[in-house]
Amino acid sequence: TFVPSDEIWLYDMESGVWSLRHMGGEVPPVLSHACGAYLQGMLYIFGGCDINGHTNTMYCVDLLGVEYSWKKVTDTVGGTPSPRVRHSCWVYKNRLIYFGGYGCKTVREVNNSKSFMVDETSRFWGWNNEVHMFEPVTATWTEPQTQGQPPEPRSSHASTTLGHKGYICGGLVSHFNLDLSKIIFSAASFPWGRTLHTLTAISDDTLFLFGGLSTSGDVLSDGWEFNTKTREWREKDHAHKDKPRLWHSADKGRDSDVVIFGGSQTYLFVMDSNHCADVLPSYIHTLQQTAHQIIMFRKHFMSKV
Repeated sequence: TFVPSDEIWLYDMESGVWSLRHMGGEVPPVLSHACGAYLQGMLYIFGGCDINGHTNTMYCVDLLGVEYSWKKVTDTVGGTPSPRVRHSCWVYKNRLIYFGGYGCKTVREVNNSKSFMVDETSRFWGWNNEVHMFEPVTATWTEPQTQGQPPEPRSSHASTTLGHKGYICGGLVSHFNLDLSKIIFSAASFPWGRTLHTLTAISDDTLFLFGGLSTSGDVLSDGWEFNTKTREWREKDHAHKDKPRLWHSADKGRDSDVVIFGGSQTYLFVMDSNHCADVLPSYIHTLQQTAHQIIMFRKHFMSKV
């Protein structure tokens, strides 16, 4: 069941109080598996699945304004990526850089693409490892040529940006980073395969991974730190080992915590879902105070203001 698409929720991390605001403008249709990104006060959502199927439409909303009013991004320049779900986005130098996802291609696209892996259950659906770049100022789409050994096509992976590098992990049993200043891929080790997890940059050289669905179908509650300098993983103790999560959201909060919200304790396609509405602060690293509110669009995407 989709929740209303004209709702946006704000969570005050000092008081622990939620507030609901209704949004106007060109409100997006109800969506699942879309990708949200925050850039210069604007929240952008791209792709996802609505009641009519997969989409490649983009919407944006100014989160710093007095009123939250959606705008559909139209009249773009360049080739818009094909419709997709469960993709990811890096924010870098006023650009949105999208990677991967699952979706449908035309016969010509399937035959001519080296970055698309066809789902064995279909002829034209599958995963990709494409990199697409969007510049909001000029509303321009480009598909940069990458260097290095690219990750295998995937969806439902986790990603984050740290410095001039964009990191992805999971979806398949591998961990990659993309040098966003040069568009060069490189690989690193990874604890074990998982999907539907989160990856959060928590310092100048550390990423924090939490939860997800294991290759054996277990919902996970473990937390890991990845040191980008030594390229080593280390499992971390935290207070929520009894609260497994997948399909959740996470972001760097304040007072030395990573804030985790929502998700599910069970795999939706295996059994009835046990949705979660609690906010879990995980004190795993010394962080600077960076946020006063978390903004949730349909209780799924997280942004700081």
